[in-house]
Amino acid sequence: MLHDIAAMRTDCDPVDRWTSDLLRHGYCIIPDAVPATLARQLDEELGPIFATTPFCQGGFYGSRTKRFGRLLARSALAEAFVRHGLVVEIVEAVLGRWCDTIQLNLSQAIALHPGALQQLPHRDQDMWRGAIGETEYLVNVMWPFTDYRADNGATLLWPGSHGAAALGPDPDRAPIVAEMSPGSALLFLGSTLHGAGGNGSRDIRRGMIISYCLGWLKPYENQWLAYPPDVARRFDPELAALVGYRQHRPNLGNFEGQCPSILLEDVVPGGLGAIDALRPDQAALVEAYVARQRQT
Repeated sequence: MLHDIAAMRTDCDPVDRWTSDLLRHGYCIIPDAVPATLARQLDEELGPIFATTPFCQGGFYGSRTKRFGRLLARSALAEAFVRHGLVVEIVEAVLGRWCDTIQLNLSQAIALHPGALQQLPHRDQDMWRGAIGETEYLVNVMWPFTDYRADNGATLLWPGSHGAAALGPDPDRAPIVAEMSPGSALLFLGSTLHGAGGNGSRDIRRGMIISYCLGWLKPYENQWLAYPPDVARRFDPELAALVGYRQHRPNLGNFEGQCPSILLEDVVPGGLGAIDALRPDQAALVEAYVARQRQT
């Protein structure tokens, strides 16, 4: 199915090219997606948080790994990555057939310290218990802050392990090592088998993962707690929508029957009346049904 989607797209523009690669292989690496200086500047701004964040607990997160989220609330520079035009268009092209709108699933900074063990190979779609091999639930984007190398824990991926292949046994072949430099972007599907490599170097491997998912799913990071109205009110409306301040038609994620973006207004009305938020096909169905009722 995913290969059929890829076949319908051509290499006439960057969105088509990278979407095709992503659907065909389960991942793609876009070089020079942002200036390397921007990635390093964000790394520098997050430096004090990296320094004070405790190491993770548990074999999956990694006892020699540091992680923290809410990046949009920690640095204004994070928005340029979260709303990267090319990346968002690719994500919408991949996920759009299964949802009305996409949403931010996660923004997380990660630091693998020397001695970090290789992470258990996994598929991020397994956080949801939906049908496997039929639907793509999310797209991950890894942005390196430092060089990602084989010796310092660069992400490992198994090409062709995505989509319907996730129904079979895990591949017994060696993974590819996603070596890249700051400014590049690694995109991979939620159905692609992957994991962080082990860090056998003396360097700390730092970067962040920005993840997008179907708008009707419960996201990995609770966006409304990460960015409550007093924080999201300072966001551009499109960014606020991406972190959850919009409805997914029909009527999903509403507040008192209205779009939750109303909470970002300077003055929130004391009483609200519910307003339909339907897809065009649903709106037409309801309109015709109501019209028939009025004729009787």
